[in-house]
Amino acid sequence: MTLLQSLKNLVRSKSIHVAYVDVGSCNGCDIEVLACLAPRYDIEQYGIYVHNNPREADVLLVIGAYTPGWEGKLEGLWEKIPDPKVAIAIGNCPISGCLFARPHTLVDPPVSKHIPIAAQVPGCPPRPTEILSAILAVAPTVFEDYEVRKR
Repeated sequence: MTLLQSLKNLVRSKSIHVAYVDVGSCNGCDIEVLACLAPRYDIEQYGIYVHNNPREADVLLVIGAYTPGWEGKLEGLWEKIPDPKVAIAIGNCPISGCLFARPHTLVDPPVSKHIPIAAQVPGCPPRPTEILSAILAVAPTVFEDYEVRKR
């Protein structure tokens, strides 16, 4: 491992970059994710930063019941995230379809059928503290290959 790569890995291991995508929901979980950015929860104090660009993300937060409009798009978005990467299903909708999973609707739960999900945060909507805990729980998974080796 080169010195430049070691330095890059050290810097990267000190921060978690998150992108989130709503694949069809009531926006309850969106509000809770955005509450994580508010001063009360302040996720940036833990080194977690939210980006709109998936190419800058380590963690993808998936919100909402998987709808037909996302067919192929979510997989494409997942492929844009550089390795190592993980996805977290936020709320009941990506886990089970929740109230949208009715015979007359076109949702296709769970999201784990379409992309690999490392953690699930159930709730309708889940609390910001639960979302924060899930992100911090998957962080070692993201960075396990990026440990700086001491010589």
